[in-house]
Amino acid sequence: MSLSRTLPVHRTAVDPAGAHYASAFTAPVAGLPPLPPDAWARIVFEEAPVALQRCLYAAWRGGLGLRLGPRSARRHVLGWPITATAPDSITLEARSPLLTARNVLCVGGSFVTWSTFVHVTGRTGRAVWAVAAPLHHQAVPLLLKRATRKAATRA
Repeated sequence: MSLSRTLPVHRTAVDPAGAHYASAFTAPVAGLPPLPPDAWARIVFEEAPVALQRCLYAAWRGGLGLRLGPRSARRHVLGWPITATAPDSITLEARSPLLTARNVLCVGGSFVTWSTFVHVTGRTGRAVWAVAAPLHHQAVPLLLKRATRKAATRA
């Protein structure tokens, strides 16, 4: 069995830091080419199949009402504004009248970790995120696993 097929993605503990929702998923990257956090973020979102990219973008804008930028702009990752960068992390943050969502991708040691923090606004925001959260919980591990397989092909 190839290395790219055996790389599991696990949910990991994360400090919610005041968020109403927080999740984190970790994937092993030992043996893969070293990539900076922005490259990982782009592989996760921008190298997903085009149909999936369109579905994600439509759900973020239409379902969550997030204010996203151009999908191909350099200071954005599939529309998500890059709000912070560091040698080992990148932060993508978008807002809507319903919620603020922050995705933080960290590369450290032999793992890449995708953490999401959501602050909801009001009952409607809470209700919308209650529907979106299970989908998010399914999508992020799948996207991370796909990204590790893509990264393995770059070796």
